[in-house]
Amino acid sequence: MRSIQFLVFFSIVISIHLMINFYIFSRGLRSFETGSQLRTIYVVIYWFLALSYIVGRVLERYYLCKISDFFTWTGSFWLAAMLYLFLIVGSIDLIRLINHFVPFIDKVLPAGILQNPRIITYTVAGFVFLLIVAGHINAIFPRTHAFDIDLNDKKAGRSQLKIAVASDIHLGTIIANNRTQRIVNKINESKPDVILLAGDVVDEDLAPVIKRNLGKTLTQLNAPLGVYAITGNHEYIGGVEPAVKYLNEHGIKVLRDTMIELIENVYVAGREDIQGVRFGGKQRKSLKDIIENKNDSSTLILLDHQPAAIDEAIQNQVDLMLSGHTHHGQLWPLSLITKAVYQVSWGLKKFGNTNVYVSSGIGSWGPPVRIGNRPEIVVITLHFN
Repeated sequence: MRSIQFLVFFSIVISIHLMINFYIFSRGLRSFETGSQLRTIYVVIYWFLALSYIVGRVLERYYLCKISDFFTWTGSFWLAAMLYLFLIVGSIDLIRLINHFVPFIDKVLPAGILQNPRIITYTVAGFVFLLIVAGHINAIFPRTHAFDIDLNDKKAGRSQLKIAVASDIHLGTIIANNRTQRIVNKINESKPDVILLAGDVVDEDLAPVIKRNLGKTLTQLNAPLGVYAITGNHEYIGGVEPAVKYLNEHGIKVLRDTMIELIENVYVAGREDIQGVRFGGKQRKSLKDIIENKNDSSTLILLDHQPAAIDEAIQNQVDLMLSGHTHHGQLWPLSLITKAVYQVSWGLKKFGNTNVYVSSGIGSWGPPVRIGNRPEIVVITLHFN
């Protein structure tokens, strides 16, 4: 059953990928004369880029090497380029359609500019290239977002607790040694009391993580009260049991529908990812069952990868809920979709006595590119009575 679900899911994704690429390709093809050398070069380069990600991800499952890395990296950048090419080309076609019924282009643009496909192709390609370069630079330099939350009606074993939160690292081929080391250093610089990783620590396939020994870098994470994590949808997609075992072996305690008392009167509960039932056949526990042994007057911090069960957190009087998953869209305008789908796409929002923070994440999925948002490490200082 699980294999059939995977097959259906990836068949749909690949079909959409190919249809979008064919649409962009057909529009660009009109820029080159039939039989010309430039046309042949365009066809070869375009479909090499369009198929690179699929080839790379398939190849790395059977033979992880520099060739598979090359295809994966090339295809990852193309995913971002494909999005913006599709939006721009689609917008141009829409403008042409409107102009057909209500002529206006020649009044605002130089005569015939949209009738010269080669000028359009070169201009659009150049703009998208610069956009992707800028987005990549933005993606590899995370910021630290620090703020305080007062829980003055709560008593704890200390007056304050400093938490470093990182979500959606996506360790693998793209987030490899150098970037992982930068992330670890950035977290340690904040000198937290505890480090919480809110899911998607690994990016599906564990093989690149093991080959590059990224777990060794993770062992450098340093906090007196420890490092805790939860599962995300990508741990489940790639195989949750090996991923959890790997993280536990490298100093990261994975909370799987369990709760621990971090300090006196402060508990941390970690939920399985909500899509565990889809990709792993495992129904997660209710939050009420997870926290049944908690003292009523104590503070509860909840890790839940996807911010889809905020109402359940409110009902169970969670003081601080920490999530990720959304990447805040990662590539604008996808943030408009995440804002529409989730109560909180990014940032801090308070629902009664429940504080909810959804991180934009520190890594990236697919394209190593971020446009319209910043990767972040979140440092939250809780103040108690």
